[in-house]
Parts: sequence; structure tokens; C-alpha cells
Amino acid sequence: MITLSDEQELLVSAVEDLAEREFTDRAFSWNGDPPWENVELLAEQGFLGINFPEEYGGGGMTEFDAILTIEAVGRVCPDTAEFLYNQQLVAPRAIEMFGTDEAKERYLPPVIAGEDSIAIGISEPEAGSDVGAMRTTVEEDGDDLVINGEKTWVSNVEHSSAVLVWTQFPEGLGSVIVDFDADGVQIENHYTNMADHHQTHFVMEDVSVPAENVVTRGSEGFKNQLRALNWERLGSSTLANSIARCALDKALEYAQQRTQFDQPIADFQGIEWKLADLVTDLEASRSLTHRAAIQAHERGRIPDRLDASMAKLYSSEMVERVVSEAVQIHGANGYQQGHPLEYLYRLARGRRLAAGTDEIQKNQIAAVLKRNGLPDLA
Repeated sequence: MITLSDEQELLVSAVEDLAEREFTDRAFSWNGDPPWENVELLAEQGFLGINFPEEYGGGGMTEFDAILTIEAVGRVCPDTAEFLYNQQLVAPRAIEMFGTDEAKERYLPPVIAGEDSIAIGISEPEAGSDVGAMRTTVEEDGDDLVINGEKTWVSNVEHSSAVLVWTQFPEGLGSVIVDFDADGVQIENHYTNMADHHQTHFVMEDVSVPAENVVTRGSEGFKNQLRALNWERLGSSTLANSIARCALDKALEYAQQRTQFDQPIADFQGIEWKLADLVTDLEASRSLTHRAAIQAHERGRIPDRLDASMAKLYSSEMVERVVSEAVQIHGANGYQQGHPLEYLYRLARGRRLAAGTDEIQKNQIAAVLKRNGLPDLA
């Protein structure tokens, strides 16, 4: 395990105490809605946007610190952890890293204050992992830009004021911020996934966007955008780790309380071995995630492609195994609709799809290996 500094230990302890005290009673009751009450409390306590610059209301800390807070919250309320992951490591993070000063000043403070969220639109009906097949386009119109196209499987649309849209510029791929209340933005459909979370399909027809809303443009800019996407991968890994920790906490507690044949089931070797395997699996995943996040700051805040893809792949497969075995330990109790583990099981499955499928991560890993060989042992 990674050794934390004294400040990081205090941060984790404070966030865990807050989550256990304030989030426990309503955990697993949000039914797909953002946990705004929890988000506002985190913002009030200074735990939201801790990895953003202080000038926008953030804490001026690192992405690794943000990852620690997501883990601390997620073991109590995974829905709140998912919100933190999306708003600290995905679209707002890209805006802070690559956006204009005007865009940062407009969009970041409300997110950090817990008053708003920013969605990200990548997938299209005919383009998902193949971003080169995107048909959404941007064209010049005087000082402004005009965007046309559609996006689907977009999360948090109903509760976000804007979306970071990946699009085709005349010179290549890029990204631009689009306000949902802009003329020409039309919501086509809302879908509900297995975890009861809503995703949206929307269309943009001749939507005028100011030039200051361009986040990345041109080949080098989009390369930076792709590198920044590694933070989304590490955020997804962190969420998977927190879901697994939540499930493991519940499995350990249940195994120690549930008695069969005159002894707690935790004393049976079959259950002991399960618990040993699960915690080993979880700690291996956390180590991959933490190492990638720490080393990213040694590379100018850009995670390494190989590190991020390995962490994302391992955590996505790990969380499904851990939650499945936690259900097994609970037996029929954990298999009932409405049980926290039943929800965690559905939530965990999405980690193998979101932020890049298992197969895409394997492609990324293999591409780096073929180009650079095996990583150094140092």
C-alpha cells in the first residue's frame, strides 16, 4: 500500500468521519438522483473540488488527494463517490487543464460550490470507442462556432448546465463546452441503466458556441485531451475500488454476525479464504490506481497511458469479482431486491463499460507494450 503523508491521513479521516456521520442513513436510497444534500455538505466542508486551483474555489491539492476523498466517501455512499469522480476527474478537470480563462471562471466555481455539474458527451449512435467515427462537427461562423450533431449515453444531463462535447473541427478532433439551454439543443430521450442511473441522447442543430468555450482544438490539443482522459480512467478505477470496499465491509460484518452450525460463518475456512482473496484483490487494485495517480504529478499532471489502462482494466474486473463474492457470502439475503449488495452488483457491472471497455484497455496496454516493450522494474 502507498504510504500517506500526515496531511493525507487527516484528510481521509475527516472525510470518512463526515461520510459515516452524515451519509450512512440515506446511502442506497437516491434511486438514480444526484445526492445533492451530500454534495452541498462536502462543498461546505471544503472537500469538493480539492484538486482545483484556489482561485476558482478549490483546495489547490492534487488529483491523488481527490482520489483519496472519493474512496473515503464511496465506502459509505457509492452514489456520492460517483458524483465526486465525475466532477473532480472528468469534464471539469479537462476545462481546468485546457480551457480558456473565461471558461474556467464561468463553469468551475459553481461546480466546486456544489451548485452545478458538467456532463461529458463522447459517444454517438454510430461512434463509441472509435472516436474517429464521430459525426458531430464544428464550423466557423465569424467570432463564434456552430456545432451540429448528436450524443448518447451521456450521464448527469438532467442536472447539469453544460456538457463538454467531443467533436470534429475542420482540422481534426477537439472538444467544446455547450450549454444545455442554448438554442438548438434538443433532448431526444432519457434511458435508465441497470444501476437506475439516467443517461441521455441529445441533438445539436446549428448551436452557436462562443470561441472561448473551445477546450481543445488541433492535433496537439486533442492529444492532450486524450492524455487527460486517463484521469477519467483513474477516476473510474477509484470508484470501482470504493464500490468493492463498500461490499467487502458489508461482507465481513455479515460473516462475523451470521451464525451457522453454532459458529460465525466467518470462522469457516471457505469464508476465510474468500475474505482473504477479496481484500488482496482490492489492495492490488488500489495500489495500481494510487501509483498511477502519484506518478502523474511527476509527469506534469498527465497520467501514463499504460498505468491508467492497467489500473482501469484490473479495477473493473476486480470489482465485479468482489461484489459477486460478497453476495455469495450473504447468500439469499444479498440476492434480494433493495439490498445494498444487490445495488452494488448492478453498479459494479457498469465499470467494465464506462470510461473505456475492458477490451479497449487491453488494446491500449498492448499498443504500449508493442511500441516500448515491457515497463522498467525500477
